[in-house]
Amino acid sequence: MTMSSAPQPAAESRPDEPETPESLEATAAFVEDAAGNEDPPAPIKGVGRLLGWIIPANLGIFLIWGAVPGILLPRQVELAFGEADKVANLAIVATIGAFCAMIAQPIAGQISDRTRSRFGRRAPWMFLGALAGGLSLVGLAFADSLIGVVIAWTLVQITYNFAQGPLSAVMPDRVPLKRRGTFAALSGIGLMVGALGGQIVGSLFFDSITAGYFTFAAIAIVVLTLFIVFNPDYSSKELPVEPFKLGDFLRTFWVNPIKHPDFFWAFTGRLLLYTGYFAVTGYQLYLLTDYFGVERPQDVIPVLGLISLAGILIATIVSGPLSDKLGRRKIFVFASSVVTGLAFLLPWVWPDVTAWMIMTFISGLGFGMFQAVDTALMSEVLPSAKSFAKDLGVVNIAATLPQTLAPGVAGAIVLAFGFAGLFPVAIVLSVLGAFAVWPIKAVR
Repeated sequence: MTMSSAPQPAAESRPDEPETPESLEATAAFVEDAAGNEDPPAPIKGVGRLLGWIIPANLGIFLIWGAVPGILLPRQVELAFGEADKVANLAIVATIGAFCAMIAQPIAGQISDRTRSRFGRRAPWMFLGALAGGLSLVGLAFADSLIGVVIAWTLVQITYNFAQGPLSAVMPDRVPLKRRGTFAALSGIGLMVGALGGQIVGSLFFDSITAGYFTFAAIAIVVLTLFIVFNPDYSSKELPVEPFKLGDFLRTFWVNPIKHPDFFWAFTGRLLLYTGYFAVTGYQLYLLTDYFGVERPQDVIPVLGLISLAGILIATIVSGPLSDKLGRRKIFVFASSVVTGLAFLLPWVWPDVTAWMIMTFISGLGFGMFQAVDTALMSEVLPSAKSFAKDLGVVNIAATLPQTLAPGVAGAIVLAFGFAGLFPVAIVLSVLGAFAVWPIKAVR
């Protein structure tokens, strides 16, 4: 499909536009022929409503990712299995869970792409994923063995990725190109406020882990259900379904770097930055207690969350709309990766909690800019509308693979060189991630 034959941009549509045979036909044509750099059909309720609802939708999921792996899960591991082996035990739990999440989202995306229902391709899985995820969090709350914690946390990762994958496909499915920087910025606000707010709220449940798990499960179910109700999608019942082929399914996890070099370089840049970032931040609780000597980390973590949130909001609010206005993405992604990486210099050369606080603000600026613009960049290098959710699931490997590798690799670094060894690794990887975006040609 050429740009001239694409459906009219959603930004020019009327709110509350009902489904019509013409709109369903336009949706089918878009799914069949379009790529990520083409405008999708107009959303039923208009783009403005999507812009408002993507914040709470992402917030509901990322509160969990902020509170559980960074606060509640390490605390549960420490209380249940002892102080002496907490680093090794957390590495085991986090690595297995993140590996399963890495596999789950591309699979969830492909299933979502192939789903045919009157509610569209994405809504059924957002709801079922949130519901099953809530049940998995309840199971995690009552797990009392290492194997039980591993199984429960793995189920949490898998089920919420079945909700998160289809939610991420909303941008290329429904948002016009000229609004994607703004949409990505708002999505990034929900994501980062959720992740950092999860740290703050999670610290309130530091001594009431079970209550925390129940609370976050309920929030996710409510907000994702409301997102689905207030932002209905076109029916996908009439879309053709291609025959299932095992080879195509296995190729879910591979995008040809020769055929799709822009996608490859965007993926690589995200992979490098996330690996560097999570190698350090994934051990924040233990860094505070064992590297900086903080006696009550539950008092410091909310302050750190607010500091990081300030940096993220400033960068996100400015950089997303500005990238739309300038029509440029790469310079923002490059700058954000460099800023995030260099921020880790501070606690490396100045091992004090004050340095960690300053680093938290600076890295918040960098990571906020990255989340606001890189998401829009990624949506514009997707190969085909037939597989938006699957390809975004592959993109998500760039976020989940670091979480898979980082606990084990970072744990080995800590055991061999101490916590200070984490910082130079994070710096190098983040800066390399910045340079990975320059070969991209389809996006300025």
